[in-house]
Amino acid sequence: MRPLTEEETRILFAKLANYTGNSLKNLIAPLDNTPDSDRFVFRLHQSRCYYVRLSLANLATSISRDKLLSLGTCLGKFTKTLKFRLHITALPILAQHARYKVWVKSNGEMPFLYGGHVLKAHVGRWSDDCPEHQGVVVYNLHDTPLGFGVTARSTAEARRLDPTSIAVFRQADCGEFLRDEDTLFS
Repeated sequence: MRPLTEEETRILFAKLANYTGNSLKNLIAPLDNTPDSDRFVFRLHQSRCYYVRLSLANLATSISRDKLLSLGTCLGKFTKTLKFRLHITALPILAQHARYKVWVKSNGEMPFLYGGHVLKAHVGRWSDDCPEHQGVVVYNLHDTPLGFGVTARSTAEARRLDPTSIAVFRQADCGEFLRDEDTLFS
């Protein structure tokens, strides 16, 4: 495991800021105000980026690289062209710090969990003043995070769309744990 380079950090923060907004600072802030407080850091292992406590990352240095499978929460993966792809395993962190949210009705949960986009007819409500092409976390009406995606239209434009138009392009959903269980962590 190694720390991220400046360019990797910039790419990662740009991707996370699309979903979290200003609360991105809370991801790397110390857990409390004491001098010996622990904080979370980002570490790279075999092109995957992990979000882990610094004390745990320091302990993991004693494990050889070929024996270490995973540590902390896997946020995603850097491609060979240095693009960052968020994985569904980042959902708990994104849901906790999300700036914009979309709630789907019960008739839209299953199509989304099977890999489909969110249609306007399936949207129960969504955050006010959400711009176009902004990262959102998709919830059901019971406030359970189901996945995340990118808005197709702004909130104002989406109100005028017909019911069969796409409101949110799916990036990842909880159904991926079953659909991609063979390749998700390999």
